[in-house]
Amino acid sequence: MQSSSAFLDLRLPPASEPELATLPGISAGTWIANLLAIILPFLAVIAAIVLLWGPGFSWLQLGLLVGMYSATAIGVTVGFHRLLTHRAFETIAPIKGFFAILGSMAVQGPVLDWVAIHRRHHQHSDRPDDPHSPHQHGEGFWGLIRGIWHSHVGWLFDAHPANLVRYIGDFREDRLIQFVNRSFVLWVAMGLLLPAIIGGLVTMTWMGALLGLIWGGLVRVFLVHHVTWSINSACHIWGSRPFRCGDHSRNNFIFGVLAWGEGWHNNHHAFPTSARHGLRWWEFDASYLVIRLLKLFGLAWEVRQPSRETIAQKLAAQNAG
Repeated sequence: MQSSSAFLDLRLPPASEPELATLPGISAGTWIANLLAIILPFLAVIAAIVLLWGPGFSWLQLGLLVGMYSATAIGVTVGFHRLLTHRAFETIAPIKGFFAILGSMAVQGPVLDWVAIHRRHHQHSDRPDDPHSPHQHGEGFWGLIRGIWHSHVGWLFDAHPANLVRYIGDFREDRLIQFVNRSFVLWVAMGLLLPAIIGGLVTMTWMGALLGLIWGGLVRVFLVHHVTWSINSACHIWGSRPFRCGDHSRNNFIFGVLAWGEGWHNNHHAFPTSARHGLRWWEFDASYLVIRLLKLFGLAWEVRQPSRETIAQKLAAQNAG
């Protein structure tokens, strides 16, 4: 899993156009927008820490932080990742659009940008054309540091690959997702204003609105960003590797919990189209529980996951090799 650049400006060509366009390099405006998307939430965290010593935190702010973190993280993990990128399950159009909107509120780039870059990541995982591998950056301690920086946040400032739109040809006729993609700025604004409005209405003060914006908006963006980016960095460096996938993907317990199941990253690379990443009973996968709940109510179907036999065969084959 990965976070896309905040504003890659990826657009599908008209349906009548036979060829997918070649994308230009990253512009100065995009570079600045990405920088602001990283710095502003960080500054909000500093402000939030200062406000902790005064009247700046209460059960209301905690509820806004946890609620908005959960909603937007699910938008990324269930919506952007498992549903739209990997087609791990199917659902009705309103729910698909809802998840895409929640994922857009996470400020990780328009949905089609995210999908395209993640599909490229899987095609070239930990090889030179991987957009955000922590490897390929030299040997020794400083090579590791450069790799961690690149995979975590540095890649956001690189020119994005040409012909990236070829990874999203299956969305050419999907008008709903194209609309959500084009309206990215609207969903970002909504994700910031919603907790501010709730905070203001509950307290009936402007300070309540400001604290809602800080905790449920900017601090939440900071946390979702860095947990997501840690799947790119930490989960390709530290953790267990029950499956040999031809890359360095790892299962990391900490991010298995914080990232709603995405931290079982080696499992995911072994079975990319599986809706379930936590394959063993103790690998808690909150995103899969959401998908199971949808299935229980008849709102999700064709939910993919490997059978126990398939998992055992894969493990036996690699151990024999």
